[in-house]
Amino acid sequence: MKYLSTRGHAGRPEFCDILLGGLAPDGGLYLPETYPQVSRAELDAWRKLSYAELAYEILSKFITDIPAADLKAICDKTYTPAVFCHARPGDDPADITPVHWLEPGKLGLLELSNGPTLAFKDMAMQLLGNLFEYVLGKRGQRLNILGATSGDTGSAAEYAMRGKRGVRVFMLSPHGLMSPFQRAQMYSLQDENIFNIAITGMFDDAQDIVKAVSNDAAFKARYHIGAVNSINWARVAAQIVYYFKGYFGATESNDQQVAFCVPSGNFGNICAGHIARMMGLPVARLILATNENDVLDEFFRTGVYRPRKAAETRVTSSPSMDISKASNFERFVFDLVGRDPQKVAALWAEVDAGRPFDLSSSADFARIDDFAFVSGSSTHADRLATIRKVFAQYQVMIDTHTADGVKVAWSCADRIQAGVPVLVLETALPAKFADTIREALGREPERPAALEGIERLPQRVEVMAPDVEAVKRFIAEHVD
Repeated sequence: MKYLSTRGHAGRPEFCDILLGGLAPDGGLYLPETYPQVSRAELDAWRKLSYAELAYEILSKFITDIPAADLKAICDKTYTPAVFCHARPGDDPADITPVHWLEPGKLGLLELSNGPTLAFKDMAMQLLGNLFEYVLGKRGQRLNILGATSGDTGSAAEYAMRGKRGVRVFMLSPHGLMSPFQRAQMYSLQDENIFNIAITGMFDDAQDIVKAVSNDAAFKARYHIGAVNSINWARVAAQIVYYFKGYFGATESNDQQVAFCVPSGNFGNICAGHIARMMGLPVARLILATNENDVLDEFFRTGVYRPRKAAETRVTSSPSMDISKASNFERFVFDLVGRDPQKVAALWAEVDAGRPFDLSSSADFARIDDFAFVSGSSTHADRLATIRKVFAQYQVMIDTHTADGVKVAWSCADRIQAGVPVLVLETALPAKFADTIREALGREPERPAALEGIERLPQRVEVMAPDVEAVKRFIAEHVD
């Protein structure tokens, strides 16, 4: 399998090369030259597989430069009940991502938050850590990972990379804007290969720094800079797996369809769903849910992509979605415009210059329904009401981001064909957002015993202005 850049760079690397590199040299994002197609016979055979077995079958279609036995061993090592050990009572932890029905056969939660940091990012990041260690070991190389997080990516990356041979992590986060639990998960880690940098700005400022460093080819090469944000194709590829697993968990045969509702900030999670559908998974709808930062919802309603400036980005009670520049959206637009890299490069030249682009009157946007997307947004009041309603009706406690998804799924019900079940992708456990749970329900969320009192642990973090050169200096001073 060869890969191409959304902006047309001439190189056609294989998986292991883009795993370590992040962005393409032209600033674009990598995608497979073609999406592998899944046959009905394969769907039938895959239905009974374990999560690790299914991950191997799907990932082997995208990863052809790692020997099959080694890739299978990596999947087996990653997806175990010992790692993903926080399933709800009554759900089978061996499923890794069990479906928890709120209304049987109609509305369910796809549990993606059973990993070590209680967020869906663990599903891809645990695999990424093992892939990094394997490839670096084979090549005798080292890697300095630079990432940005609005909440969950950072802790998932750090827990996946802590202690990994040949890897150091430099994680940027918006100073003071994550929940206390999220900050504690990251900043309390004392591993020598983990470095936290709190940027005095919004997530988008941190993400812009990561892109600027990645686009400095000389610095990137000298200091062996890699990426774990969802700009890294391996993250998206790993997430494709749970759409297939969720589909099998929600249906009895492959003649049925499913709709997935996905809380979306950076578009990486729902991008994986888009690719699963392009591969042939029977997906009736992909429902995109945003919070008050509704850049993506605005595009799917109007055809205008209008990233906001940091000052215009709202601070909300679903902070992992407080994003106004969706990095992975470029991958979808590449498909929307017929995989024309010149069009994509021109559109993102506008974005990089701080201007919106408008496809509303284009022939490309006229095809938007072919991709099965619908969208909606949610507010703080919506989140509180949804958390209360789900707890009262179903005795299930959900976090703020999942609440955005449930609210939008309800609001889009008239756009889903009768009889098609809707799975809302659970993005985190409620323990990560205790302040809002207390506001909604007047009680504390439950948390795993091992994470009790995490906010009281000593924390280690550097606070910096959103300055690219200052971040570069810090990296240079802390690498081997």
